Amino acid sequence: MAEEAAASAAFDPERIIGVLARHGVRYILIGALAARLQGFPRLTADADITPARDADNLARLAAALRELDARVYTESAPQGLPFDISPATLQRAALWNLVCAAGRLDIVFEPAGTKGYEDLARKAVRFEVFGITLHAATLADIARSKEAAGRPQDRQDAAVMREMLKAAGSRKRKSKKKAH
Repeated sequence: MAEEAAASAAFDPERIIGVLARHGVRYILIGALAARLQGFPRLTADADITPARDADNLARLAAALRELDARVYTESAPQGLPFDISPATLQRAALWNLVCAAGRLDIVFEPAGTKGYEDLARKAVRFEVFGITLHAATLADIARSKEAAGRPQDRQDAAVMREMLKAAGSRKRKSKKKAH
């Protein structure tokens, strides 16, 4: 029953973000969902996060994942495969592709081109989403990571993000000139 629910669960970012917040998980939202908060046009069907790796945070993350009925996602088993959702297990991999009762959730401890949570947290942008404060990677950091990953979709996304950043920089320069 839980397997069928996970396989057919519609992406519900509000539920994912709410459960992570309720458990006090420290993380940076990354990927296309974080970019959407900053005006990126592409839709996404999953959430990507980079959590802090300290023991207490991993325990909170594990509790949140259990509440979400998280399972390991594979193309051959899209309903997900059960796994030991514990801090020790989470610590063993750099990347977890999961499916849960609220859709797809990817946990990436060290996104390509970054040094992980601390690196991304330095410049993270604060947002109020669904009545919850969260921190998202900057558009520049997301583009940096996508460029480093080098997959075709990532390269395309990074090019769009770089154009967005260039346009934003141009607007800032113009408004500074008007102010003087």
